[in-house]
Amino acid sequence: MPRGTARNTGGYSTHLDADWSKKRKQILFSLLDQLTELSNDGEPDTDFMPQSALEDDSLVPKGVKQQAAGAEQFFKFQRQVENLDIELCNFANAARHLGSSVGILSSASKLRDRLTNIMFLLRENAACLFPRRVIRHSREGLLNPDAMDDGGRRAAWRRHRPLHLDDNLHPETLPLHLGNFADDVKNFVKCLNEFPEFDDVAVNQSMMEFEGNLRYWAVRLNEYTNQFRSAAVQRYVHDLTSEIGYHVDNVTVTLAMFIEIGVPTISSHQQHAANNLLNLSTVATFFSGVTATTLQFSYSTTSGKLADIVNTLWFSSLVFSIAAAVNSLLGLTWKKAMYRSPGHRVPWWVSIWIKRSPLVFLVMSIASFSAGLMLFTYSSRQGSVTSTIITVLTAITSFGLAAVSAWFASERWIFVRHSGQKWLGDVIAEFTASVTNLRIVRGMRITIKWCNTCFLSMRTCLRRFSRAVYATMIRENPVLPLHNQPDQPQAFRHPCPTSSHHSDSQEPKPALLSHDVAVSSSESVTPSVLSDQCSDRNFTPGNIDARQRFVNAVRTVIMLGAASRPSSAMEVGELGMPRRSANNSVKWDMLAPVIDQVAHQALVRHLQFSPNGKLLATAGWDKKAVVFRVTELGELAAHRVLFNGKGLIGQVAWSPNGRVILVRLPRAVRVWSEDGVCMRSIAREQPIQSVAWLPNHEGFLSVEGSDVVRIDLTEGTVSDTYNLGQIQLCGVAVTQDCVRLVGVGPSITPEGGPHPSCHIRKEKKIIVYNMVTKTKESQTPLADDIRDITMARKRPLVLLSLEKAPPQMWRLEVVKDRDRDSTTSRITLKHAFVTKIPVEYAGSCCFGGCDDQFVVCAGKNGDIHIWDRDSAALLHFVSPQSGRGDLACIGWNGGLKDMKTAMFATGSHHGVVRVWSTNAPVDERDEESLDES
Repeated sequence: MPRGTARNTGGYSTHLDADWSKKRKQILFSLLDQLTELSNDGEPDTDFMPQSALEDDSLVPKGVKQQAAGAEQFFKFQRQVENLDIELCNFANAARHLGSSVGILSSASKLRDRLTNIMFLLRENAACLFPRRVIRHSREGLLNPDAMDDGGRRAAWRRHRPLHLDDNLHPETLPLHLGNFADDVKNFVKCLNEFPEFDDVAVNQSMMEFEGNLRYWAVRLNEYTNQFRSAAVQRYVHDLTSEIGYHVDNVTVTLAMFIEIGVPTISSHQQHAANNLLNLSTVATFFSGVTATTLQFSYSTTSGKLADIVNTLWFSSLVFSIAAAVNSLLGLTWKKAMYRSPGHRVPWWVSIWIKRSPLVFLVMSIASFSAGLMLFTYSSRQGSVTSTIITVLTAITSFGLAAVSAWFASERWIFVRHSGQKWLGDVIAEFTASVTNLRIVRGMRITIKWCNTCFLSMRTCLRRFSRAVYATMIRENPVLPLHNQPDQPQAFRHPCPTSSHHSDSQEPKPALLSHDVAVSSSESVTPSVLSDQCSDRNFTPGNIDARQRFVNAVRTVIMLGAASRPSSAMEVGELGMPRRSANNSVKWDMLAPVIDQVAHQALVRHLQFSPNGKLLATAGWDKKAVVFRVTELGELAAHRVLFNGKGLIGQVAWSPNGRVILVRLPRAVRVWSEDGVCMRSIAREQPIQSVAWLPNHEGFLSVEGSDVVRIDLTEGTVSDTYNLGQIQLCGVAVTQDCVRLVGVGPSITPEGGPHPSCHIRKEKKIIVYNMVTKTKESQTPLADDIRDITMARKRPLVLLSLEKAPPQMWRLEVVKDRDRDSTTSRITLKHAFVTKIPVEYAGSCCFGGCDDQFVVCAGKNGDIHIWDRDSAALLHFVSPQSGRGDLACIGWNGGLKDMKTAMFATGSHHGVVRVWSTNAPVDERDEESLDES
């Protein structure tokens, strides 16, 4: 900056005030090149300082945009605190007329004072971080409400009254003030709950959440003692303003709702209680006048005991009525006083005297007056009719008064005893039930029930006897025909004879097909139709059964025809993909379904071809696994059925040599031979998510939570366990050298750590684990949900099957570790196999071809995608058709030696396994599919 510019600022030295002496250090740090000029001319006002001087701040670590953003965050927090201060002031004004409001008013005042101290400290912190944007406030300007800001305006922050600032305010005291602020918030909630007339859950919840977070921040900041001058801690404190502001906004909104709803409710309830006391006072005053008037007729009469009793009762009534009126006025004054103590802080005898004595005294006054009036009719020698009527009326009214008073007292006693959980009627019902369960009462009830039964039996016998007599009298009359005589015709129909009775007139019926017939059978069985039929009014049980069997037979034939008939129109098309790839000679135009085989009675969960391609194993949710023989043309023949008892089967896995099959159950693995002999059943304590064979045939891996258990195949025991850390594994794949495994799954949040919200997706990971050194060599995060993982047989390529995204190809590389003289591994994304239409994937994707040169996956709607592994080009696409969907899994036959032949199988939700092949005979092929291809 030129010197002349600095000299021109000397004329404004008259505009300085006393608090600029505290800003000198800030300006000197920001304007080091003008230190000499400023020391001679004085400190200029920033409102009149040249813009170039304000922008030359070499010591501020942040840029102009970051300075503006940080200052805007602080100013937003300042507006939030101002809004809370306004709501606290409005709350104090609204609650001032409430009874017992001195506690809430005092706690609200403490909250405002504590906000002032915290706001002062946070402003000092922000001024250190953003000296260009945030200006410090002097203590004098905050303590004096008439102090003016730079520009002649009164401060927008706290214009209502002089503020209280602690003497020892410095950044190191911020944790202490946050802790005290938490205490003040807790005290405010406590005073707010002292109003039993209204309970606001929203205010309590927001306040208590704010109080807990304040204590947490206070504890955290206590760890940075003597570091509040450092930029890192200052930045951390500044970042807390956004979180504190969030809670301040919540408290402001809930407090505004309490002012709008809660304060009028409390005021209305207190006004109602005051009106009750006022009414009691009015009635007691009126009744005392009535009692004093009647005393004029009896106070002079002192002859006789009866007259003395009358005077005693009426004088007592007058005393009680005056006491009721005076206590009502006293309670009315006490309830409206803002300085009165809350109900739970008043001694019990004072509370009972103020709340209950007016009504009790009024009832006693009325009872005494009524008794005296009744006796006065006798002492004054009134007529017998008058005396009798007055006595009866007094007894009735006194009984009603006593009964209602007892009911009120009992309700109060039940409420106190059961804490409001039971009503008086419930207690009476329970007492009645307990009485009826007594032995004496039960005996009486049994006796009454026995007598009632005997009476009913006698009445029934009498009715039967009378009917018998009546029937005998009618039978003696020869005119009336009786249907039960042997020579008279009967009035009921004879049922049609059963099927055995018609054996002479019917042809022998052929045996119907059983429901358990083999699904591969293609013989059609046509049952003969029964020639004779009964009429609609004369159905025989045998004919009904035969007709039902005929319907079942027809349904069976229809199902067998649908299962054995080759599938019709399946649209097969190519969406602009190349006819052939460089490494592919498969004629995709010849791909067509070969056979539909009903393998299971429920969903086909998983299927896999044997390594030599001659066997196909399927796992269904009908608790069994089925092994089929596969011909070169793709036809299936049942080989073995593997029953596995309880538990749904989740996976079948052939050993690398094709001699052993693993069947995964929820908590067990069963080892079967290819001939269907159960070699071993291995039970596990933890749920099993997946199993994977070791390429060296020595055993397999069982995925159980975060652990991968290595099980020896020969003995069936655990040979080793690998823990992959905080991850819930869903699958693993093993390299060909059996050194490394690749595991995938979502991360597990450790106990006590932060947990994501329900709408936030959990982090997923790909972990490469060295089974020799038992260390994690690399881990890579993923965003999509993972279904399964597969590794190519001859190349270090990993195929990931995702839930709602296309499959991905990853490359596993072994590189040299720079830190240590050894090798490590890393996994990188090669490409994703995208589709041109949205696909809802079913099951796991798999490699295809004899050299794993293809990648194939299926959609739930029946669509099938086949890509080239290296180029990710879409080679073939089978579009879904109506009625051909509901796919659940897919598996490729990698044992075919002919590179021009492709074969794979799909499983559906209906238990049907469909085999696809490019080598199917023409007469077995779907003609419509061929035409479309």
